[in-house]
Amino acid sequence: MNKSLIKFLTDFGPLIIFFSVYYTSGKNLSAAIPPLIIATVLAVILVYFFEKKIPYVPLVSGTLVAIFGGLTIYFKNPIFLYIKPTIINLIFAFFLIIGKIFFKKNFLKIFFAKTLQLEDVGWNKLMFRWINFFIFLALLNELIWRTQTEEFWVNFKVWGILIITFIFTFFQVSLINKYKIKNDQS
Repeated sequence: MNKSLIKFLTDFGPLIIFFSVYYTSGKNLSAAIPPLIIATVLAVILVYFFEKKIPYVPLVSGTLVAIFGGLTIYFKNPIFLYIKPTIINLIFAFFLIIGKIFFKKNFLKIFFAKTLQLEDVGWNKLMFRWINFFIFLALLNELIWRTQTEEFWVNFKVWGILIITFIFTFFQVSLINKYKIKNDQS
C-alpha cells in the first residue's frame, strides 16, 4: 500500500468518518463518537503495522479521543468532546514550553530532525510560533464551542482547524527557507 495513502487515511480518516456519521445520523454527536474512537484506534494500529513504530501525536490524540469521547457518551454531555481540542492544543504547547525551560531542548527540533535541517535560531523561532499557534487554537476552540451551535463546532473541528493549520503551516515556509541549513554538494 502506498505510504502517502496510508498517511492520508490515518490522519484524516477518523475525522471524515466522524463528520460523515454525524450528518448521516441526523446530527447526532453520540452516534458519531464510537466510530471516531474505533477509527482513531485503527489508524494508530495501521501506522504501527506499516511503520513499526508508534506515532506519538496520533497516540496522544487517540487516547484523548477515547477518554473524552467515552466521557461524553457515559455522562451524555458533549462538553467533554468540545474541550478535547483545547486540551490537546494546550498539551502540545506546554510540551514544547516544558522542553525548552526544564530540559533546555527544542522538542520540535527533535521531533522533526529527520525531515528538516534548520539553524538553531530557526528552530527556536519556529517552536515559539507553534507554541503561540497551539494556544491560539485552544482559545479559538473555547470561543467557538461556547458561543456557537454544535453543528457549527463540528464543522469548525473537522474543517476549520484543518484549514487554519494549513494556512499557518504555509506561512512558516519562508522562515524555514531562511534558516534552512545549506548542504554544499560541490
